[in-house]
Amino acid sequence: MEEALCAAQRALEAGEVPVGAVVVCDGKIVGRGWNRNITACDPTAHAEIMALREAGAAIGNHRLANCELFATIEPCAMCAGALVHARIRRLVYGAEDAKAGAVQSVMQVLNHPQLNHQVEVRSGVLAGRCAELLQTFFKSRR
Repeated sequence: MEEALCAAQRALEAGEVPVGAVVVCDGKIVGRGWNRNITACDPTAHAEIMALREAGAAIGNHRLANCELFATIEPCAMCAGALVHARIRRLVYGAEDAKAGAVQSVMQVLNHPQLNHQVEVRSGVLAGRCAELLQTFFKSRR
């Protein structure tokens, strides 16, 4: 999660919402991502998507079945759906997202009973630090 927080810091430095993510496979980081949707003019350039893209390229496969994704915030519906399609084994995230979280806060895209893949989930890891980074960012924008 520390590496995901470092990635979130990169987003902050670029003027993006400070969200970071890393994909780990066999104990090694194979993908890093941070929000780039503003700078890239790409609505899909969320931290999780960027980390998944890098991991897929590093592994040479669109299936990341032996991988874990660490994110600083609860994934949105788009990112949760991408985790299912990538067959991520485990998701670890920090802060909950009361406005758009699609793991447990607003809706349950991840591990929906109709979907064909289940993801192990651990929430609340370094939640205070993850939430503080986001809260500080949004306070500075108001």
